[in-house]
Order: sequence, then C-alpha cells, then structure tokens
Amino acid sequence: MKKQLLCLLLFSVMWCVTVAQNVAHPVLGNSVKSEDSLFTITLVSKKQYFDSSDTLTLDRDIRSPKSVNIHPNGNKYYVNSLEGARTVVYETGTNKKLKVINHKFKESDSTLWSKPSGLFEFTHYTDLLNTFYGKPVESTFSHDGRYLWVPYYRRSYDINAQDPSAVAVIDTEKDRIIRLMETGPLPKMIAVSPDNRFVAITHWGDNTVGLIDISSDSPAEWHYVSCVAVGKKLTLDFDLETPVNRDINSGLCLRGTSFTPDSQYLLVGCMGGRGGIAVIDVNHSTYLGTVYGMKSNLRHLIIRNDYIYLSINKSGYVQRAPLGAFMDTVSSMTKKKTKFTDWENCKVGSGARTIDITPDGRYIVAACNSGSCLTVVDALTMKVVVTIPADSYPVGLDISKDGRFVYTTSQGRSGEGGNCVDIFRMYY
Repeated sequence: MKKQLLCLLLFSVMWCVTVAQNVAHPVLGNSVKSEDSLFTITLVSKKQYFDSSDTLTLDRDIRSPKSVNIHPNGNKYYVNSLEGARTVVYETGTNKKLKVINHKFKESDSTLWSKPSGLFEFTHYTDLLNTFYGKPVESTFSHDGRYLWVPYYRRSYDINAQDPSAVAVIDTEKDRIIRLMETGPLPKMIAVSPDNRFVAITHWGDNTVGLIDISSDSPAEWHYVSCVAVGKKLTLDFDLETPVNRDINSGLCLRGTSFTPDSQYLLVGCMGGRGGIAVIDVNHSTYLGTVYGMKSNLRHLIIRNDYIYLSINKSGYVQRAPLGAFMDTVSSMTKKKTKFTDWENCKVGSGARTIDITPDGRYIVAACNSGSCLTVVDALTMKVVVTIPADSYPVGLDISKDGRFVYTTSQGRSGEGGNCVDIFRMYY
C-alpha cells in the first residue's frame, strides 16, 4: 500500500512538473524569421487573465477563450470565453474592448427563443429549461457579417451535455443577442453555406448535424429543416449528478465542418471512432457516407482555393488534397464508405487544432496545442516556414482579411496555462 501511494505521489509530481514545463507566456515583441528571410511573424499584442500585475494586457473577461472570429469588415473581432460564459468584442488595431455579451438567460428572455423544431427532445430535464448560462464554443458569421452564430457546449444545468443545448444569434451592428435556437447535445462546430441558405451545427454529443434554413433576411423566419445522423445517432443516458468525460464519450466526435463552394455538400470531420470525413447532401438532408484514408484524429477542416485542408490533432499534421479529386471519390462511394489517400502532408507539431490560410492562399497557419506554438506552412510546398511560441495552450485561430494578422486563443489545460488571446503580425 505504501509503495502504491509513493508511486501515485511520484506520478503526481512528475505530471505537475510536465505541465509546468509546457506552460509558456512569450513576451511581446518576440519574433521569428524564416531561413530565406521572406517571412517574419511577431507577437505584437495580447489580452490575458493570468497575470494581474500586467495591467496593460490584463482583461478579466478572458476566461478559457475557445475561439476568435474577425468581422468580415475587419473593424472588430469576437472572442468566445468558454468558462466565462461571455463573448468579448474588441476593436481591431486599438484592441479597445467594445462590448461584453453575457450568455445567461432567464424565463423572462422567452421572446428571444424561436419556435421549437420538434427535432430535439429533452429526456432528462423538465423544469426551467430556458434558465441557464451557456458556454460559447465556436462561431461563424452569416448575411455578410450582420449576424454571428454562437453555439453552447451545454446548458449549465446539463452536467453531462446529453439534452438539447442552444445557439445564440448576435446582431453585430448592436452587439447583442437577438435570437436563441435549440440544438442537439454538445454542439461544437458551426458553418454557413457560401450561398447563405443554410447554417450547419455539428453535434459532438450524439453523431448528428442540424441544418437551419436562413435564406430569409428576417431572423423570425429562420427554421430547422432537418437533423441528419452520421451513421448511428447515440442514445444518451448518463448520470445526472456524476460528471463524465464527454470529450471522449461521444461516438464519432464530429468536429471540423465545411460546405463545398457550390453549397451542395457538407463535409464533417470525425475526430473519434474510425475517423474519416462524413459527407452530407445538403439539399436532400441525406448522409451519403464517410471517406477514409486521411490520418486519424482529424480535428479541423477548411476548403480554400479548390483544396481541402485538414488538421490532424494527435500526430500533429496538416494535410491537403484537391477538392475535385476528393469529391470524385465521393461520387463513386458504395455502401456508405470509400477511401481517398492522395494527401500531401506536413508535420506541424502535436495537438494541431484550428487552421486557417492567408487570403492569397500561400500560407497555412496552425495552432499547435501541445507544443504551445503557431506553425506556418508554405501551402505550395507543404513545408514548415516558421514556428513561433504562443501562450499555452492555443486552440482557436483566425487570420485578418488583409492577411497581416493572426489572432489566437489559448484556452489552457487542467487549470494551467491559457486565459490568453495572442495577436501576431505577419510580414511576407
């Protein structure tokens, strides 16, 4: 027994030392240049809540920031503080805080709610369903930036994220919530179709994807059209008092989500299970099947310049392939599965999370969570250009429309690191 306790104590000490070694807070002005001197990236600003003595960068609203989105007009950016249950709005350039949008609701906020769709059933909770605070995860803009859609990891009373959650719609002209809609359990990723007809909300919690018709300019007319299961929809029946780890107990763990440029198909990355990319026919609300052949533990998925780009979390890769070739494989799918292996690969660092690409299509930037860094990849050669330290542990990322700035969010891990938004300037 004493030996077991000693081993446990030793493991705990080693774990704490490992975590401490991984926690990084790079100083402003830190800069890295590529070997050919054609690319330079510099940490120019930050918003943080880990050092109260640094009053120039301190912002107590930055609590476990999950994602960041720069408005299409480039004038402001939005940070989703997961544990703070708020979205913080800043002015670009000056980084002046413009607004704090709280995600806390009472029954008196009933006028914000859309009519129930009948697609999402409460099976564990019955009282005061719309009295909660929501944990904002990802977000996306619709209607040329007029609205920002923010799904909640869960409603605060639903400790195991097994009943319907919700998504808030923010009017970006007034920066206030003007509409709330139900979602499936544990929504994470959200995407808007290029033709602005649909919003897709990917439910990490039960292998489903919700499709909302937003073709009207009036938010009052937006409505669900379907909830599509990728394979088998999970039946959820966890304890109501004992928390379980829903980040791993969630089937396929649907994550990266993107519409094809013609808005006809939705591609959804499967971070768990056998992996792969699920393909949904948008117009028919039909799951067509899953394409395998990429590396496992796929986290993020974007489509740019006729290429599909993937981030592979555990092994730390970025992959890309011509979208046309990938979709040709989809058209030949049999029995809801096929394989596509013609991927270009680049090792970027373990824990590759959110990726984005510069507007000219030249550089891919990846937030590497485990390595507490950003890695920049030349999209033409699929070779690493530079790697620069970031505040631990980066997850979210967005590139400004002029391609000059990268905004990242460092969420933290097990109470260590994080609570920071870093802003990098790129010269190329």
